[in-house]
Amino acid sequence: MSFALPDGLPPGQFLTSGPARVWVSDELPHDIERLWPRLLSKQTACGLVPLLVWPDAMARPVGLADVDAVRMEEVLATDFAEYRRRRLPFWVDPTPAPVPEGVEPWPHDPGPPFEQWPGLAPQVPATSSNPMPEEAAASLLAWLIETGQFGLDECRLVLVPARRGSDALASIGWSAEAPLPLLCALLRSWEDRFGAQVVAVFGSELHVSVARPPAEAEHANLLALEHVLSTANNIVDVPPMPFPEYATGLVGRTSWTFWWD
Repeated sequence: MSFALPDGLPPGQFLTSGPARVWVSDELPHDIERLWPRLLSKQTACGLVPLLVWPDAMARPVGLADVDAVRMEEVLATDFAEYRRRRLPFWVDPTPAPVPEGVEPWPHDPGPPFEQWPGLAPQVPATSSNPMPEEAAASLLAWLIETGQFGLDECRLVLVPARRGSDALASIGWSAEAPLPLLCALLRSWEDRFGAQVVAVFGSELHVSVARPPAEAEHANLLALEHVLSTANNIVDVPPMPFPEYATGLVGRTSWTFWWD
């Protein structure tokens, strides 16, 4: 079943993504910087979440019941125990890993400063000094356009009937190698705690804006561990950035990028 569309959209068509019906623009709208904030401002009233997506990145949707069923703290605690078991030998051994000739040795990674799952990073309350999530999302989009982010021009505007961006990502069945039910559960939680907003998914990349990033190093450490346990390769494997360095970079950071092989 099709749904009512807001005014002022570029040419596009309704498509079926699994059991979900979505609207997809014929090309990346030339006025996306102006159109995007307007669509976000109407998201709650219209019940349509805007995403920028490669058309072939929509595959088999994940049911929201599957996302609801994720016991996130239990899953993350189990995953951290296994992750720590596998990585601990590298964390305690400062000997640089062998690299090809002419390549700088990777820096030693001491790993997260936790022996057991420490729990989720605390929510950052909204204040007058923080942008609204819609404003943070528009700023990220403007940055992606300004920097000529590779792959953005191949995106299409997709409108997904959903309550929030994390649910929209599940509904289109993003085709990356990410653990989609867990990732969408994490995104739901990040939306609530940090004012996060899914902006774009192209190829295996996920770009998320953040209205209320952590301001304290202790909280950034907790959040960084959540990012690690998302299994994103750019955080876990390539490059093997030392955990303390990655965590420090999350303090005040208003956008997060993840990608999977």
